[in-house]
Amino acid sequence: MQLQLNLDLIEGYKNNSQKARVLTEDWVSRQAYCPNCGKKPLTHFKNNRPVADFFCQSCSEEFELKSKGGNFSSIINDGAYKTMIDRVQSDNHPNFFFLTYSKTYEVQNFLILPKQFITVETIIKRKPLAPTARRAGWIGCNIDLSQVPSKGRVFLVKSGQVREPELVFKQFTETLFIREQPFAARGWLLEILKCIDKIKEREFTLEQMYGFESNLKLMFPNNNHIKEKIRQQLQFLRDKEMIEFVGRGRYRKL
Repeated sequence: MQLQLNLDLIEGYKNNSQKARVLTEDWVSRQAYCPNCGKKPLTHFKNNRPVADFFCQSCSEEFELKSKGGNFSSIINDGAYKTMIDRVQSDNHPNFFFLTYSKTYEVQNFLILPKQFITVETIIKRKPLAPTARRAGWIGCNIDLSQVPSKGRVFLVKSGQVREPELVFKQFTETLFIREQPFAARGWLLEILKCIDKIKEREFTLEQMYGFESNLKLMFPNNNHIKEKIRQQLQFLRDKEMIEFVGRGRYRKL
């Protein structure tokens, strides 16, 4: 995988956002591959399709590209807030590609956010545009990657280093079962994964997970059996080989 962007493409362009779009879309078309089936190249949707930018002709996975120059940030600018919320709640949205590049126009980070990890909690509502703005009152949104479990942040390129496709494929496909879950069950799984992330040690205990009971109660105020739900979700994640049961209330991250 070559990380240099093709600067020959932007001769004649003056707008920086147009330059970034041309450079990064070209790079994805030439260098990226589908994390679901491994096939390349990805195909660019024609006519600026509003929902996604690329798709895989082999398995039909769709991807929307967001890119920026400079350092990687956990906050990603997106479009209209209401549109994004509607898409998330209907599950009618693509996976996301997030790409950052250096001052020398080399790709530094190329991240996939699988669509099953995009929830209402990951979408941050921005302030309405000022009355003097061309689109006065328009409300945009950001995607907050800090609200995404580590299992849902799949890097093809990280800090200028290309990851092995086998590792990318494994990480992307091992969480596809989450897509099959109803929204309520999906929310619980993602919150439990985030709790596991907060435990620094690779091995953790059921008692440590119970320590998140008050936070989970705030997330799910109608559930009066939080500890039981924690045990249920851990068992489910164990069955899906996301964690390993060691014995006597102890688990290990995989």
